[in-house]
Amino acid sequence: MTSSAEPSAEPIDVLLVEDDPGDELMTREAFEDNKIGNTLHVVRDGEEALDFLYRRGAHPDAPRPDLILLDLNLPKYDGRQVLQQIKSDAELAHIPVVVLTTSAAEEDILRSYKLHANAYVTKPVDLDQFIAAVRQIDDFFVQVVRLPGRR
Repeated sequence: MTSSAEPSAEPIDVLLVEDDPGDELMTREAFEDNKIGNTLHVVRDGEEALDFLYRRGAHPDAPRPDLILLDLNLPKYDGRQVLQQIKSDAELAHIPVVVLTTSAAEEDILRSYKLHANAYVTKPVDLDQFIAAVRQIDDFFVQVVRLPGRR
């Protein structure tokens, strides 16, 4: 049975906030190998993430992302500060934020959820598991979840 409430599989804009080039490369690979051609935008620190979201500096024409993948341990502003800013701004708060980090510390998990992260995923160390985890996030937010502004 088909319903108009079912999410569509149209491509989305994803903002990856990641300072580790290896993790960026693995995330790119996961997106490129996946069946839906989502656009992955990458920024490498907390300050650049905010510049992208507020369309300032080097990002005056940045699209509003449909999903943010956010590392916690970033230079300039850490992921917690970026998450707090996103979720406290009425123009940005609706964007789902998935914390994608190496930290499995209970304190980081609890704080991220208190700051209204939509999900917390610990990065697997194994390459194949990392790619699988990113694909599952991608599939979930494109195939399963209804995102604001998407039919």
